[in-house]
Amino acid sequence: MSPELISILVLVVVFVIATTRSVNMGALAFAAAFAVGELVADLDADGIFAGFPGDLFVVLVGVTYLFAIARANGTTDWLVHAAIRLVRGRVALIPWVMFALAGALTGIGAVSPAAVAIVAPVALSFATRYGISPLMMGAMVVHGAQGGGFSPISIYGTIVNGIVEREKLPGNEIALFLASLFANIAIAGVVFFVCGGRKLWRQGVVLEGDAGTTGVTGSTGITGPSDAGAVSPASASGITGSSLKGSNTPTKVVPHPDAPNTSPSPGAVRLTPARVATLASLVALVVAVLVFDLDAGLTAITLAVVLSTVWPADSKKAVGEIAWSTVLLICGVLTYVGVLDEMGTITWAGEGVGGIGVPLLAAVLLCYIGALVSAFASSVGIMGALIPLAVPFLAQGEIGAVGMVCALAVSATVVDVSPFSTNGALVLAAAPDVDRERFFRQLMIYGGIVVAVVPAVAWLVMVVPGFG
Repeated sequence: MSPELISILVLVVVFVIATTRSVNMGALAFAAAFAVGELVADLDADGIFAGFPGDLFVVLVGVTYLFAIARANGTTDWLVHAAIRLVRGRVALIPWVMFALAGALTGIGAVSPAAVAIVAPVALSFATRYGISPLMMGAMVVHGAQGGGFSPISIYGTIVNGIVEREKLPGNEIALFLASLFANIAIAGVVFFVCGGRKLWRQGVVLEGDAGTTGVTGSTGITGPSDAGAVSPASASGITGSSLKGSNTPTKVVPHPDAPNTSPSPGAVRLTPARVATLASLVALVVAVLVFDLDAGLTAITLAVVLSTVWPADSKKAVGEIAWSTVLLICGVLTYVGVLDEMGTITWAGEGVGGIGVPLLAAVLLCYIGALVSAFASSVGIMGALIPLAVPFLAQGEIGAVGMVCALAVSATVVDVSPFSTNGALVLAAAPDVDRERFFRQLMIYGGIVVAVVPAVAWLVMVVPGFG
């Protein structure tokens, strides 16, 4: 049995043990990286740790630390209230606002993980407050970031278009951007529909004056956070006493009995010096990442330390709220993927597919390899490896190069909602007041569905029409 095949089988065993024995998959992956690296790939410790994602480790720790402080001092409560005002109380619009915001950030030049690191904590805090599915909100943020990720001035778009030019393939920057944008909008629409979007529309409008307050004012208002579907019987069916008469009176959202008590006090939406400083820190994070191209993780940790120094009472529990189990899981799995890369397993699989003599079959298999590997590793790195592998059969002229590049780009990026990718890991780490193991399984199942379905659809829509 070849070393490459052994390494893939070990990865399967890691998944099976972690799923059936409730062992942290990251710890298992570290052990597997050590065993395979030393016994199969003949790597020393430096070779094994070459794949350790130090930058992602700092991003996960820094961003969750900063937003733990923001939750502790009430800044996220203020942001939630502001978001309600922005959409005139229509809670169902918030996921789409977050989609658009993440897309705008990547479209103007932010790397996708940086945009997700900025938007996801606020989005998921809002989801917890108003009973929106965290899976829906997390997916909307990630797909929004990927939707704008291939604009001609974006990081992803610039890199992929550069690879296409280097390989002397026909390219179309606008087609690449629109393919990713429309694919992610379509997926986000499906997620919104499946994860309770219609129920959010039936909840109606939260009165601006009542947003984030406790108790019911008159016949409308909110009483605090609601769990998914935890609405009054009338609002669950989209009918209230006044709506029977055709009134546009907003429905009343009531809290789920088991929902965490995250309702702010009547003064929770007021700006205090600590909240003003935290908001300034969040703006500084955006500026540092987008304008000065600074590292998101290091910047976030620095800002968190400053806030902790000035307001230690609000920050003393923040370090404990860093998602350490998620950090272990993600860093362990990516270290093992690094071992696979060091020993040539990924290149071995790609070259095996590229050597197939049937162009359409090779094309769909490359899309699936891009999706599978990208769910655990760098999306741009995978595209940088797969596009050159596609050159031999693209040179035959039977498959359109533009369509193939678009299909590879979509396949390798929409799967970033996987909890093992950078974006999915940020979503998992940013979600407050959730059963993290359950949320992890939801993201893993959703990521698996995306890996199974999207490459085939992208191939069918973007590659097959250009065949022949």
